[in-house]
Amino acid sequence: MKFTVAIDGPAAAGKGTIARAVAAEFGFAYLDTGLLYRAVGMLAQSGGEINEIDAVAAARNLSVAVLARPDLRGATAADAASKVAVLPLVRESLLNYQRVFARQDGGAVLDGRDIGTVICPDAEAKLFVTADVAERARRRHLELVEGGTQIALEQVLQDVKTRDRRDASRGIAPMKAAQDVLLLDTTKLSIDAAVTSAVTNIRKIMQGLD
Repeated sequence: MKFTVAIDGPAAAGKGTIARAVAAEFGFAYLDTGLLYRAVGMLAQSGGEINEIDAVAAARNLSVAVLARPDLRGATAADAASKVAVLPLVRESLLNYQRVFARQDGGAVLDGRDIGTVICPDAEAKLFVTADVAERARRRHLELVEGGTQIALEQVLQDVKTRDRRDASRGIAPMKAAQDVLLLDTTKLSIDAAVTSAVTNIRKIMQGLD
């Protein structure tokens, strides 16, 4: 069976948590596409700046070992990912990898910024997960502090807003909701409630295809 679930949304909205839970519920393969860009961004940084040549080379030669780096979950990697994501050759290099993953037998869940609009516009199920920016900043700040990073909430809020603007305004594959997407606002939802909503709606779609 080929069944693709495309989950998009801004940083710290909960899409990764929901995507992993959905994959586990249905036994689908899972790909955090943001991790690809984080890895490329970290490999391409030189003195804090992004080297485009190195970014393209990294995108064409990603390894499982690189994707397992623990520092890819940090704030530096997140910022680097947003910077390399605007580079056409980087996106082109990673496009086929994501599309092949999405159409594998047994089903797949991908989360990112442009899965439902660019990577998998024909995905059987599309979700756009969002939340109030202040709430997203609070979540990200808690995550960073628990991971050992000391940073002010105000700085995290500014960083989240900056990344939102960059992701939504880039000329190539900007972050936006597809027309046929299920909008899931997690601002006031618990993790369990958000996951239940996503699973319920995806199950309905699957049943409609039987």
